[in-house]
Amino acid sequence: MSDRSEGVPCTWMRAGTSKGAFFLASDLPADPEDRNALLLRILGSPDPRQIDGIGGGDPLTSKIAILSPSDRVDADVDYLFLQVFVEQPIVTDAQNCGNILAGVGPVAIERGLIQASDNQTTVRIHMLNTGEVATANISTPDGRVSYSGEARIDGVPGHHAPIPLMFENLAGSMCGALLPTGNLTDMVEGVEVTCIDNGMPVVLISASNLGICGSETREALDGNADLKHRLEAIRLAVGPMMNLGDVAKKSVPKMTLLSVSDQATISTRSFIPHRCHATIGVFAAVSVATACAMPGTVAYPLANQPVGTTYSVAHPTGAADVLIEMKGDGTLHRAGTLRTARKLFEGKVFPRDM
Repeated sequence: MSDRSEGVPCTWMRAGTSKGAFFLASDLPADPEDRNALLLRILGSPDPRQIDGIGGGDPLTSKIAILSPSDRVDADVDYLFLQVFVEQPIVTDAQNCGNILAGVGPVAIERGLIQASDNQTTVRIHMLNTGEVATANISTPDGRVSYSGEARIDGVPGHHAPIPLMFENLAGSMCGALLPTGNLTDMVEGVEVTCIDNGMPVVLISASNLGICGSETREALDGNADLKHRLEAIRLAVGPMMNLGDVAKKSVPKMTLLSVSDQATISTRSFIPHRCHATIGVFAAVSVATACAMPGTVAYPLANQPVGTTYSVAHPTGAADVLIEMKGDGTLHRAGTLRTARKLFEGKVFPRDM
């Protein structure tokens, strides 16, 4: 269907600490170029306020999930994540999004891709961006999705139904190896860094090595032009080192500043990649927590090692808890996290004219 003046079926979700538009692949153009052009018009990009679309003028609210039935025997639904840039006409599939992932199970059930079970439904999600399969448990009393519950996550007001997410085989999701440079640390642009990819390519730097304390507000860091210039120079330099090539127009790797926390395993300020994140992405938090468990990384000496297996990764508006399970030989087994989601509206969205 080339004429979409009658609207496109859409579900708008708060998933984790992000918001995004969820579509069925069958409702969008099959050609990626045509699809992306339509999504830019739907979100209202490029425009700093996305005033003529449903985007919220922030990378955290300018996200897309595209769902379809999966042909894999180990998955129920395929999930493609797309990041729509706010001020540039760019739509990229260069990364996963673990926050938006939290909305995939509920939407897949509500849109009829999966039959709900009574009480709880397990949804196996094939993440097309990187090829891994995640398992989500969705609350479905009487065979219907429920968003009500007692779980809460920092960065989101109120309480909602818990959505546990578990991941296996995340190491090297985009870079081909957990430590894509082959080293626990590297010197880049005169700064010691750890390059790690356990679901999200992340560059870890001690905040003190960049002349800040690491507890600054998001607004203060966004206004620090010298800091952002140094971070971008490092990011461009590590792109080829992490097997990501030229990252000038990519949203990865994420640049994450670390500091000691009195109340969590470690404190973070994450850039995504050019604006400071109000929280931290799920997969970025998993990568950070993994580095905290590995002696020799930039993160390890800054981390308060937990008594159990739960690593608390602090961010500007709270903390994200990450479960890290190690094998007997000290290598990573799997990682998990708890998210929530809530349906905000469903219906049809009307893209602006060309």
